[in-house]
Amino acid sequence: MSYTVILLISRKLTMEPKVAVNARIVVVGASDTGLSFLEVLCLCPHLKFNNLTLVSTGGFPGDCSDQGTRFLSTSHAYSSRDLAQLPLRSCVTVVTGKMVGINRKSKHVCVCDGRRVPYDHLVLCTGLQYQVPRPSGVDPSQPVPGRRRYAGPVPSNLFTLNEPWDCRKAHPRCFFCADNAIVYGNSIDVYTTVEALLSLGVQGRRIHLVLTPSEAGVPGFSDPEVEKAVAAATEKAEVRVHRNCLLAQMNDGEEEPDLLTSVAFTTDAEPLRLQCGVFINLSNKGVDYDAFRSIIDSFLVFDSRLVISAAFCTSDTAICGAGPLTKFSLCYHADEWSHASFNSKEVGQDLAAMLLSLYDPTQEPADEPSLETDLLVPLYKHAKVQGGKLPGGYHYLHVTKPCASITCLLVPVKSQDRSIVTGRVETGNYFRLHLDSYELVGTLTCFSLKPFPFNNYLSLYGKHQQLLGQLSTRYQQDLIRDLYR
Repeated sequence: MSYTVILLISRKLTMEPKVAVNARIVVVGASDTGLSFLEVLCLCPHLKFNNLTLVSTGGFPGDCSDQGTRFLSTSHAYSSRDLAQLPLRSCVTVVTGKMVGINRKSKHVCVCDGRRVPYDHLVLCTGLQYQVPRPSGVDPSQPVPGRRRYAGPVPSNLFTLNEPWDCRKAHPRCFFCADNAIVYGNSIDVYTTVEALLSLGVQGRRIHLVLTPSEAGVPGFSDPEVEKAVAAATEKAEVRVHRNCLLAQMNDGEEEPDLLTSVAFTTDAEPLRLQCGVFINLSNKGVDYDAFRSIIDSFLVFDSRLVISAAFCTSDTAICGAGPLTKFSLCYHADEWSHASFNSKEVGQDLAAMLLSLYDPTQEPADEPSLETDLLVPLYKHAKVQGGKLPGGYHYLHVTKPCASITCLLVPVKSQDRSIVTGRVETGNYFRLHLDSYELVGTLTCFSLKPFPFNNYLSLYGKHQQLLGQLSTRYQQDLIRDLYR
């Protein structure tokens, strides 16, 4: 009988110390872009950043429970579990507050409570926010003039939802609301909010979904089948839907009301007046006014968005910008492209790689870009992801490739030979997968009554159909009946 003797030789592993970086790096905005940027810096294997600061209105996003975050749709970039597993809390100082000014000479950010946050590098990635609507102040039967900013005190029962922190504040008011709950806007967020209200026990007949006029060429959902199913589920829940409405008056024209009791809207037909217990605003998405004033007053170039170069630089070399807040300079001749066209998490990772090149001693200095490459905007490959829970209890996931034109996000209906569809929206097991001209998975839509492992389906994006077991061939042979299995 023979024995195999295994000798375990232990040795003391020596760890090379990390290079300390003491530069003061301040990130404004807890968006997916900002969190992705901080994640890369915190996980850098040979650099230790000692002065990372996040300035956020609601503090660290992981401080809010899932119960308060379900009002809004999600990009599935970071779940509460992901945030708990990242070392951001131990590596990043969080300043809870809103940026109200930038002092470029003294290099500090002014926060709403009077604090000053000094920086060596400032990263602006606040994204876009829904803005409090300003009533036109005219007779609801008259045409509405151009948009104006609402500058008065916000009524206590009017909630503009942008962050989990906003949702957490609105949650108890919605739960105990005994009057009408009005949801105002026109995006997927209004439908996820309606489903959240129904889940809280608010009766459907007391929910009024007031849809603003949709922008030209912008679909409510990317798939018309999903849009029909959501409309049918909303009607079945007895939710009152009002289309093409614009806010005209609060409390019959009262100036700066403390509490909303009624609201009036202009419509294509008869004016609409509703009693109001709680008003949830998901309209007028744009650059936050305080962020706008901070950028303008510090003389950074702003043209409806913060103007940046392809390397994230603003007109100040110490200030960078990223995410939907920004647009590329006109010298690129690429107005149709912006960071809003791409995956926000991937944009943040690219921004971190740019900053690491300034501090990483192991990287060789980059060559000066040629004139041709310097005038090209970067293109990213990761998918744009949108998901949420819709009326009827449907779980929704839509994954598509980055695209400059919003109309490209529509699922093609004429290319049936390159679409793989199983299930039906009526039965709650709808799965649509579209292959592009190279037979790569370019778009997928899941619409299911049952929860599904969305991370598994996200991994399908960009894969060739041959890597999926000759998916196209087997589908044509009627061998695939359910893509969920």
